[in-house]
This record gives sequence, structure tokens and C-alpha cells, in this order.
Amino acid sequence: MKDTPSPQVASLEHAPADHPKLPKPRIGVILSNLGTPDATDYWSMRRYLNEFLSDRRVIDYSPFFWQPLLQLVILTKRPFSSGEAYRGIWNNEADESPLLTTTREQAKAVGERMEARFGGEVIVDFAMRYGNPSTKSVIEKLRDQGCERIVFFPLYPQYSATTTATANDEAFRALMKLKWQPAIRTVPSYHDHPLYIAALAASVEQAYAGLEQRPDVLVTSYHGMPLRYLTEGDPYHCQCQKTTRLLRERLGFSGEEVVTTFQSRFGNEEWLQPYTVEEVARLAEAGKRRIAIMAPAFSSDCVETLEEINEEIKESFVEAGGEEFTYIPCLNAVPDHIDMIMAILERELAGWVK
Repeated sequence: MKDTPSPQVASLEHAPADHPKLPKPRIGVILSNLGTPDATDYWSMRRYLNEFLSDRRVIDYSPFFWQPLLQLVILTKRPFSSGEAYRGIWNNEADESPLLTTTREQAKAVGERMEARFGGEVIVDFAMRYGNPSTKSVIEKLRDQGCERIVFFPLYPQYSATTTATANDEAFRALMKLKWQPAIRTVPSYHDHPLYIAALAASVEQAYAGLEQRPDVLVTSYHGMPLRYLTEGDPYHCQCQKTTRLLRERLGFSGEEVVTTFQSRFGNEEWLQPYTVEEVARLAEAGKRRIAIMAPAFSSDCVETLEEINEEIKESFVEAGGEEFTYIPCLNAVPDHIDMIMAILERELAGWVK
């Protein structure tokens, strides 16, 4: 049976000679990550934090209460402390955050795999929910390159309204402003994907192989969120617990050798517990002198891992009597992580490519 040409190709076959030229129809892939400030100065940090903390998916308090507090109190002080944290991890050579560097590397690696498999039929790019490159600009860029169909891939293993949902929201908002919308598919969470669990396990095994003494405990630290979100139906907590369980089973560790914690608490209300910064201190006080820690909710190393874990959380462990603190990096652009991304994309591209 002969393939049916796309409507765009079919219409151009009989178009008049003066018809505007249109690009060859293609399929786009967007890897979406959280975001990054453009620089570490006060105003760059303020713009970034304002966009992030004004997102109703992230902070769902009434704007009548929240915005005055945010604009008049939080954003007058926090850009200084956040800027200092980013300066400590900044990629000075490229003059950008590590998250931006790594996400670009991931998109490049996936793009090369797609080129080898599908030729120029699939174009891969990346976007940020907050900051640049914006989701809107990348969708428009791919549309202008002829992408009539787009797979939108939020790089969050565990689903949360504060991450996956708001990334998808931003993509749909961009589509709302286009006269000619490309078709779009969004990628669901992959917290229990076998290749994801295998890649996490491989990173642990590699880290342990390089140590003289085996850590007493492996801490899997996930980004936190208010406990209230769980009771309101967000599946994030359950998916985090399942990721840890599958990882522990894959590694063959006992229940006492792996703990699940939550970091990056913000505000005064109760968040998911145990809090990482407190749990590592408790472990040290209980005689666990050597721990390893990883952040399975992050697809790329960023300020929460490179600064918060490696400084604040490490300090809490050492001050409580801990002796050896090993941070296991995120999966970043290692080959088995790219293998996993490719496997998921091939599933989501079904019916769109041969």
C-alpha cells in the first residue's frame, strides 16, 4: 500500500508557481527542563525567580496574598542568596548554568541518534519552562522548520503538577497563539521504566566500585513539595517511593541500606518528609558514618544537586558526626540515559515515523 503524502506536500504538488515556499514536513522533539537564569546578577535572578514563583502550579496561594509578599519581600532578598548559590556552580567557560549545558548535551546526543536512524525527518531541540530558551520560542522555531508534529518530553521521571504539568501547560499556551498548530504529543512520567531504573542502578554501582569502603546507607533524595499536594491527588510521592523500591530491588540492597528523603523545602507549611537535611544528620547520629546520596528526580545536575546537596546537606551530615559523604551525579548525558530517552521517544513516535 502506497504511503499517503502529508496534506502540506499534497497541496504543494498543485500549487501555483508564485506560492510561497514551505519547508519539508518534519517531526520535532522537544526535551523540556525546569529552567535557568540567564546570569547570576540581581536582576537576572529576580526575573527568573519571579517567573518561577509566580507559577500557580508551583505556588498555589491566592495571588492577592502571594504577589505582594513575593514582589515586596521575597524578590528583594532571595535574588542575592540564589545568585550566590548559582555563582558557586556556574559554567564560567560557557557563561551559563550547568543545567543549560547538560540539557543541550542531552538534546545533541538524542539528535545525533535520531539523525542516524531517521535522517532529517526528526529534529531535536530543547526548551526551558522558566528562562531561556523558552518553550514558546522553540515550538515556533520547530514550526518554522516544517515540524507539523511535535513530541514534547518533560524530563521529569516522576510526575508532579509542579513540574510535568506546568511544562505541558506552557507548551499548550504557546500553541494557543499559533494560527497553524502542529499536532503535539506529551510524554508521560517514566519513574518505573526499566531502562531508567537500570541507568540509576548502574550509576550507583559505578560510584560504589570507586570507593574503598561501601557506604552504610544510600540516600535517594527527591525534590520536595507541600504535603497538602499529595492529599489533593498529586501522585509524585507515590512515584518517588516506587522508583526507590525498584532501584533497591535492582541493586539487591536490603531495606535498611536505602532511604527515601525530600529536599529543597520552601515556606513554613509541612512538606513531604523526611527532610533530607535532617535525615542525613539523624543517620550520622545513629552511627552511619558513610553515606552515598543521589537525586533520582533530576535528569540533570543543577543548583539543587551541585550546591544544595554537595554543600548544605553534606555539611549537615558532617557536623552530626558523618565521615564519608559521596554524591552520585544525575544521569545527565551518559549513554544509558540517552538510550532510555531514545526508547521512550521511539514509543511516542509510533505511527509518525517508520
